[in-house]
Amino acid sequence: MKVTLLILSFFFFISCKPKTETEKESPLSTYFSYGEEVEAGGVKMIPITTPVGDFKVWTKRFGSNPKIKILLLHGGPAMTHEYMECFETFFQKEAFEFYEYDQLGSYYSDQPTDLSLWTTERFVEEVEQVRKAINADSTNFYVLGNSWGGILAMEYALKYQKNLKGMIVANMVASAPEYGKYAEEVLGKQMKPEVLTEVKALEAKKDFANPRYMELLIPNFYQEHLCRLKEWPDGFNRAMKHVNGEIYTLMQGPSEFGISGRLANWDIKNRLKEITTPTLMIGAKHDTMDPKAMEEQSKMVQNGSYLYCPNGSHLAMWDDQKVFMDGVIKFIKEVDAGMK
Repeated sequence: MKVTLLILSFFFFISCKPKTETEKESPLSTYFSYGEEVEAGGVKMIPITTPVGDFKVWTKRFGSNPKIKILLLHGGPAMTHEYMECFETFFQKEAFEFYEYDQLGSYYSDQPTDLSLWTTERFVEEVEQVRKAINADSTNFYVLGNSWGGILAMEYALKYQKNLKGMIVANMVASAPEYGKYAEEVLGKQMKPEVLTEVKALEAKKDFANPRYMELLIPNFYQEHLCRLKEWPDGFNRAMKHVNGEIYTLMQGPSEFGISGRLANWDIKNRLKEITTPTLMIGAKHDTMDPKAMEEQSKMVQNGSYLYCPNGSHLAMWDDQKVFMDGVIKFIKEVDAGMK
């Protein structure tokens, strides 16, 4: 009888003993629990409706955080999410929920050929459909756009800021003519005169397919103002390899050295005052965009902040990474805490 009581007492003690941390549900298991019927590492093709038909865009989700959902908007147009993979390290450490995303026409998404699709207005509607698909709203939805993604972010805010919690515009001015003027009058003059002369000659002949064009621009412009790392990151190299050249040229022009496509006359500078969403504008010393213009824009929106990357270029998330990431994370946390 005594033995039986001892055994029962033992099991009672074990069952009542508090669970250890390892026995409890791990925060990581919650963070990576997407509730999908078939787990696919967060990848999902999201259906998109357009005026010319239905298509799908590629997204990849990281984490579960009902308070912070960030949609990354890549540049180009028609680059890919790949050059933004550096956010994976930093945002996961903060337990942010965020989404890599290839816009329609980009490498991992559907690539329709109807040229009428490539307008800012149509892309804005695409972002809104993606927002709905990821169940984001004004209590948790952030967009972070770099370059063309910054244009898309600002255009989205002008129409749908009621659905936004915060916005980050990285390395994109609000006026394409000013972008072109800065490339011509400031950055072009920093090139060796003989290099600039040859580049201009090729542009005058519209000989953009000539290998010499990029042979000149990559060392003399791209490595100075696009990404200053001695060895370009693998994600950036893959994005460059996967760019949809037809869409890029149609909207941006043949290169990053100025702008001459459908976006050449794009200018919303006088509308920035309409944006009430907490906004972070990011400029960099060596950027293709004038950092002073980025600072000015931060004062034009109603609730703006400015982040300057003293060692950065157009991809400051790579070549001035600590300043860039620390500033972005600080901004998101302050908005989340109601400090912005």
